[in-house]
Amino acid sequence: MPLVDISIARGRTPEQLRDLIAKVHDAVEQSVGAAPENITVIVREVETQNWARANQTVAERASANK
Repeated sequence: MPLVDISIARGRTPEQLRDLIAKVHDAVEQSVGAAPENITVIVREVETQNWARANQTVAERASANK
């Protein structure tokens, strides 16, 4: 059973979140070939300062680029 857990920045409307979930669900269904009822997509809205890319948080990258 495929499980996709996505973290994105806050600020999207419920419609945008539902659209994202639907698009990811369709992509997983097509790429993995799993039955739609077996796919779970979770979208978590988080504060951007909690994000990490590579080995730096967004705040660390921003301060390094000043």
